[in-house]
Amino acid sequence: MSDSQVDCVIVGGGLAGGLIALALQRARPEFRIRLIEAGRSIGGNHRWSWFDSDLSNQGRALLSDFRQIDWEDGYEVRFPKYRRELKTAYRSMASPDFHEGIMRALPHGSVILNRKAESLDARGVDLAPSQYDPAERISARSVIDCRSFKPSPHLKGGWQVFLGRHVRLEKPHEIDHPVIMDATVDQLAPHGNGGSYRFVYVLPLGAHDVFIEDTYYADDPLLDRNALSGRIDQYAHAHGWSDGTPVGHEAGVLPVLTGGNFARYQEEIRIPGVAIAGARGGFTHPLTSYTMCVAVENALAIAEQPDLSGEQLAAFFDTRARQHWAKTGYYRLLARFLFFAAEPEKRVKVFQRFYKLREGLIERFYAARSSMFDKVRVLWGEPPVPIHKAIVAIFKSGPALKSKASNTAQAELENELQTEIVMQKETGA
Repeated sequence: MSDSQVDCVIVGGGLAGGLIALALQRARPEFRIRLIEAGRSIGGNHRWSWFDSDLSNQGRALLSDFRQIDWEDGYEVRFPKYRRELKTAYRSMASPDFHEGIMRALPHGSVILNRKAESLDARGVDLAPSQYDPAERISARSVIDCRSFKPSPHLKGGWQVFLGRHVRLEKPHEIDHPVIMDATVDQLAPHGNGGSYRFVYVLPLGAHDVFIEDTYYADDPLLDRNALSGRIDQYAHAHGWSDGTPVGHEAGVLPVLTGGNFARYQEEIRIPGVAIAGARGGFTHPLTSYTMCVAVENALAIAEQPDLSGEQLAAFFDTRARQHWAKTGYYRLLARFLFFAAEPEKRVKVFQRFYKLREGLIERFYAARSSMFDKVRVLWGEPPVPIHKAIVAIFKSGPALKSKASNTAQAELENELQTEIVMQKETGA
């Protein structure tokens, strides 16, 4: 086994890990950084999207070197009772562009692909042997764990399941701006387990290119690829896009947090002296699984730290995770209303009512920056769920975020979360 020494090694090359590596490289170009990714590319096979208002000027600067698609005129939502256009600029970035940007920004040899981290500790990472490389030990002053979310009995909630397809059409689609939530579609779950809040997400990526994603909030994590693919076919046919040629896809299962014991979860995933960031560290929006804001903020925060020793960095992220959990308690409450107070087929009414509110309130909600007035306003007025059920939901936490079926099913779920580009669905929805 060979051994090398670096200043910081980051395990997991998704959004969180890639942005941390980029921020560190910009702030401390003399640092020796290693970004380790088990897959073939940084960012996997994914697309991240966000509101322009989500990021500070520093955050925009961090993303400035990545190729992005911009819709300056805003976006649209569609519900059974209305359609609404909102004016805030919307951005999107594909994982190949994220990969290219990271590879371009980091020094040669800083990124290690197709290598699985066999073990992590406060002083480094052991890489498993691959087809072409022997086992290797990378020693480091600090280690950051940015691997995917790990299902746990200490976290409670439901699931957001999605399948997306990038289609190239023969004729222009004539869509001017994104439709980030089209909830006029059938609200039944695809696998016959009753109702579910379902919507379709549409991005016009070019005159002939469109991205269609079928998403639903459900009580179980079953991803029925055939059913979702068929529903995308139906949606494309209804909009005159049947002549499209698929050029890419993504799929995933994301946790929607309703409660749990976060301290116990931290104990479960903790590796002494190793900092934990990204979705595994709890840095996600409980209701929407949205993480762009917090990923950017964490990357900027770590770049400002004067000392990157392992123990101090681990404590730093441990504290930030607890603060984030406390800060997002309101959104877990709303998730409980969605899952435990609303009938599955009527969950659409919750979002239908929400999107009638002020534009700024909606954007602050997705960035997890709701003001006290925002929080009151979301709950004030005609309730989207029955009052008596809402009261009961307040005191519920929900089922554990793990498969209820079998150990095999649980292993398949964890594999899905780790290998199907399922760090986060960054659609702002």
